Amino acid sequence: MKVDIEEKVRFFRSFLANPRQVGAILPTSKRAVRDMLDMTNLPEARHVALLGAGTGAYLGEILKRLRPDARFLAFEIDPDLTATLSERFEDPRLEIVNDSAENIEDYLDGANVDVIVSAIPFTSLPKSARQNMLAEVSRVLAPDGVMVAIQYSPLVEKHLKRIFASVRRRISPLNVPPAFLFRCSAALPQNDATQ
Repeated sequence: MKVDIEEKVRFFRSFLANPRQVGAILPTSKRAVRDMLDMTNLPEARHVALLGAGTGAYLGEILKRLRPDARFLAFEIDPDLTATLSERFEDPRLEIVNDSAENIEDYLDGANVDVIVSAIPFTSLPKSARQNMLAEVSRVLAPDGVMVAIQYSPLVEKHLKRIFASVRRRISPLNVPPAFLFRCSAALPQNDATQ
């Protein structure tokens, strides 16, 4: 219980310091995390990436579902949150990266990603950052890979449809605030994925 309160306080402080970067006032609920991860096939994935690791709301649940030989990269741009996550989570499959998810390709050693889990608030990012991030995701996602994303506005759907042939949406009404969960697959070729 103490960890939950500390996590919420830490998350709220990060939100106050960088509201466009964090996107929500509280960490994603456990139920929304499970609902979103249920939209993937994590147990079969060899390469997994989490974009926007935050305070770790997703990390434990992803690790529970991963195969023993999976490689899991968790990106967090906030150095304080990265340090906290590094202290809390020790798993040989996990690498916590203090860098922008726009640089994901630099960490993959040529591999494609089977599952990308995104907690990045795409609609609050500047247009160029959102475009770069989504273009990078389409470049590194395996041909049969999937990206799931949590958003607090349905407006990102039009941007996702420019990148992916298949975009499905669900609502997680009990999250605070209510969240839209997207499952995206079949990245379109780069020249078709106009922003």
